[in-house]
Amino acid sequence: MNSPEIKEFIKEHSYLFWYTPEDKKENISQEFLVETILNYGNLDAVKYLFNLLGIKTVAEIFYKANFNRKRVNYFKPVSNYFNLFFKRNVPGYPFT
Repeated sequence: MNSPEIKEFIKEHSYLFWYTPEDKKENISQEFLVETILNYGNLDAVKYLFNLLGIKTVAEIFYKANFNRKRVNYFKPVSNYFNLFFKRNVPGYPFT
């Protein structure tokens, strides 16, 4: 269950979740939220996501999705950029 702040953030960026039914948008997983915002969101959306969840939490979700799966849903340039970004800005990244 998402917090009211996350639900509001999703509502403000609902156009990024165009393929998700309206009645299910508010309760999407944090993994799906991070993936969508990092892949399709603008800089302001990414900054706000970091403020909502915390940069370390976003980095953990990103790492698990990128390095513990056979199929990765992040675009290659996005994956490369945020991998470098988190290495520089999150202590302990990459997580083991």
